[in-house]
Amino acid sequence: MNQQTTEQAGKPRVPKPGVLATDLDGTLIPLDGNEQNRRDLILLGQRLRAKSMPLVYVTGRHLTSVQDAIKSESLPIPSWIVADVGTSMYVVDSKDDMIRSVEYTNTLADLIADYPIAQLNAELSAAGNWRLQEPEKQGRFKLSFYCEALRIDEAKEQILAHLKKNGCPYQLIASVDPFNGDGLLDLLPAGVSKAFAIDWWGRSQGWSTEQILFAGDSGNDVAALTAGFRSIVVSNAALAVANSVQQVHDQNGWTNRLFLATKPATSGVLEGVLHFDNEFATNEP
Repeated sequence: MNQQTTEQAGKPRVPKPGVLATDLDGTLIPLDGNEQNRRDLILLGQRLRAKSMPLVYVTGRHLTSVQDAIKSESLPIPSWIVADVGTSMYVVDSKDDMIRSVEYTNTLADLIADYPIAQLNAELSAAGNWRLQEPEKQGRFKLSFYCEALRIDEAKEQILAHLKKNGCPYQLIASVDPFNGDGLLDLLPAGVSKAFAIDWWGRSQGWSTEQILFAGDSGNDVAALTAGFRSIVVSNAALAVANSVQQVHDQNGWTNRLFLATKPATSGVLEGVLHFDNEFATNEP
């Protein structure tokens, strides 16, 4: 795919990316057995430190799982963590303690104030052929079930019908776990996603949309990859993901906000960071 990488003639220059927000699994975390990914993880950390570039993790994992990944994969300590597919947010303090954002929690609480997630849980738990996921995978703003992968479309239709009938302020994200084949059903407050969380975080911290660089690889990254942030799609992403992201950028006339990496996972993230560093080297900070 041809990369359009320069600002159109006559248009004002825009700030270069100043912060890296990245998905973890399939993106920042090295792929099994990929030693180049391991080496590039070290180089990426060095690059971010040299540029004083804040790092934000944006993941479907819950906090304990993120902490485990940081330890087991030797990941750099981020400045912030967006977890649970955008339904929880933590600031990392000077002691590396991860403290939940009260402001973000209150924002989400307002969205479901009239329909608590406990009520939705009670209604859905006995309503179909699905089962609750483990307690650590639940949250104040996230309700998650397992179902048989072959019946995920049927489950999706039933749950969506329930949400519509009862006017529930929730949305459903249905997917299949690529590692074990489980059907996954995640219910979140309507409109909340990785993109929603990054946008909220950016505004709260004084970052413009164009200063945020987001890296991802999968379907639940598409919203963030097409929200107007500078974006990196790593090469191990499905072709359908890359194509859909490219299409949205083209439709919006964005000619310098997307980089389709030629390398997978960690190496692709580093490749993208270097690309945007070079692309915007002469822009105003």
